[in-house]
Parts: sequence; C-alpha cells; structure tokens
Amino acid sequence: MIQLFKKMGKKDQESTQVKAVNLPEPEISILSKQNPQKEAENSPTHLPQNLLAPLKAVNLSNCHQSDQDSAVASMSQSFIKIADDDEGYSLNQFCIPKHYENYLKSVMIPEGLILDRTERLARDIVNDFGDEGIVGLCVLKGGYKFFTDLFNKMQLLNRMMDRSVPMAVDFIRLKSYSNDKSTGTIQVIGSDNLDNLKGKNVVIVEDIIDTGKTMTHLLELIQKYQPKSVKVASLLVKRTPKSVGYRPDYIGFEIPDEFIVGYALDYNEYFRDLGHLCVINEEGKKKYSE
Repeated sequence: MIQLFKKMGKKDQESTQVKAVNLPEPEISILSKQNPQKEAENSPTHLPQNLLAPLKAVNLSNCHQSDQDSAVASMSQSFIKIADDDEGYSLNQFCIPKHYENYLKSVMIPEGLILDRTERLARDIVNDFGDEGIVGLCVLKGGYKFFTDLFNKMQLLNRMMDRSVPMAVDFIRLKSYSNDKSTGTIQVIGSDNLDNLKGKNVVIVEDIIDTGKTMTHLLELIQKYQPKSVKVASLLVKRTPKSVGYRPDYIGFEIPDEFIVGYALDYNEYFRDLGHLCVINEEGKKKYSE
C-alpha cells in the first residue's frame, strides 16, 4: 500500500495535522508470471528480443567473486551479430563516393553505428584494466581507423572518470590477404621495436578476424617479447567455415562470410577512403583485382 498524506479541512489545517490515506498499490509489472510471452506480444511496448537484450543489466552485488569474474568475462565477449540473411542498407540511403558507387553491393554497417559500438568497447577496456597501464598495438593498415577512434574514446573516458588508464601506442604492419582471399600466412612487413612490450599489458587492435590464423600467429610472435598480458580487440569477426575457432577478447560485430571494405578495410589498397563498412560486388572485385 502507498500512504498519501493529505491536508484536512480548515479546522485541521489550523492545527497543521495531516492524515494518512491508504491507496491501492499501482500495478507496474509489465509481464505476468502466468503467461509472460502472451502478454509481451499483446503489450504496446513489446520490443523484439534483439532490442531488449542490450537493456538487460547484470547484477553483481549478490554474486560470489567467481561468478562476478564470469559475468565480467561474458560482458567482454558480447557483440552485435549481423545475420547471414541480412541484406544491409541500400547505397541510396547514404553518401557514397561517386568512384565507388558501381562497385558496392550494400552498406553492411553505417559509420555512426561503428562509432557507437566503439565507444562501448572503449568503456569495457577501461573498466577491465582499472588503473593499470596498457600498450595499444595497432595492426596496420586496416586497423588504423578503428584504433584511432577506440583510443580517442578511451582518452575521453580518462578525462571524465575518477580513475584513468595510462596508455602508450605501438604499431605493427602485417599482410595476409591476396585479392579477397586470406593466405593463412602472416608477413610482418613493418613494426616498431617490440622489445618495450616486455612486462606490459598489451591490447592488440585489429580490424577483422577472418580465419583467425593471422592473429594466432601474431600472438605467438608477441609472446616472445614476454608481455605481462595480451588481449585482442577486433572490430569484426567473420563467420566462416575456414575459421580455426579463435575469438578475440573484445568484439564489435560478428558478420557473415562476405568480403567487406571501407572504414580503412581495403581491397588491394582501394576503398580505405570509404566511411561505411560495405559489401563489395563482383564488378568491384574485377576492377580492383591485382
């Protein structure tokens, strides 16, 4: 019951007395326990489950430490999944450079959505490391834009939060693609001196995990420099039957087995100047093939 205090008549007002009036408890539950699914479907505020999922909060207050660790790990492994039958967005709905219009099939992920998702990944990384310093290792060339936006978001959080994460940066350049195929071999064709990774918390920032072979090879290479810890943040993970099963620690989007370009991802060095993540069509592959 809710108690509503109400002023009485003139006589009572003079004595400044108040009286408690009992009112029925308002019904604020959205779903009944008897048939929640049916009520949810009939409710005018019913939302699809894929929209409700991000709104669910994890309550850690009553969990044991092991349960808390599992919950945090689960939160770090969350991602946005693009379905295999998702047709994306029409090119006409976005501003696409004229020189690419005829060579793209669709927009898979708009740039604005990429930036919003990147902001959440930045928060997850800052929360996971607390006040421990990290070294961000950017995998060039495709990872440079995601790396820049991710660390800009982390710098903003450092300025706004009560605690901050000291950050340093390093770069490594790899090559594992020929045309639209992953070669499965890793070529380190440029890097800074990686000796300074020893004893440091390293966050490798990559644009896309395809088969996973490139990243597993890179992790083996990084371990030779004896870092304190190594985590991987990848904007994209591709669902492909060729995958070796590797999953990074932080994932932006899980996508179908399509070759995508834009947001610094290239096809033989083309399309890096495209803001959105788009699916290249067959005509584009022919035009820009080596």
